[in-house]
Amino acid sequence: MQNRFIITSGIFGALTVALGAMGAHALKMLITPDSLQTFETAVKYQMYHTLALLLTGILMQNNSSGLLKWAGRLFIMGIILFSGSLYFLATRSLIGLDEMRWVGAITPFGGLAFISGWLLLAFSFYNKKA
Repeated sequence: MQNRFIITSGIFGALTVALGAMGAHALKMLITPDSLQTFETAVKYQMYHTLALLLTGILMQNNSSGLLKWAGRLFIMGIILFSGSLYFLATRSLIGLDEMRWVGAITPFGGLAFISGWLLLAFSFYNKKA
């Protein structure tokens, strides 16, 4: 499982850089400043949690806690739900789906996944002896 998390973090990391570059260069002229800020928030949180996923994979080499496995899964889920929904909301006007504002209701579930992942990461080491 730790190798999957490390591989997935590599893929997410590459996507983060590509999406960040796209936002900084191509989207800047195509979407509103508010939408661009939303897009940049998605990129920022994707990178933070890509690094958290990488850390989780590395930590799993010495800690086989089921909580760590779930932390990694929640980081992946959070990236998909939180950042994914923000990417869509920021660019929906480009694909003619302005009316799909309801996708914003998904974003907080991604945030909860991020919070839960961080808590499980912490709890996975709570009873470990030094």
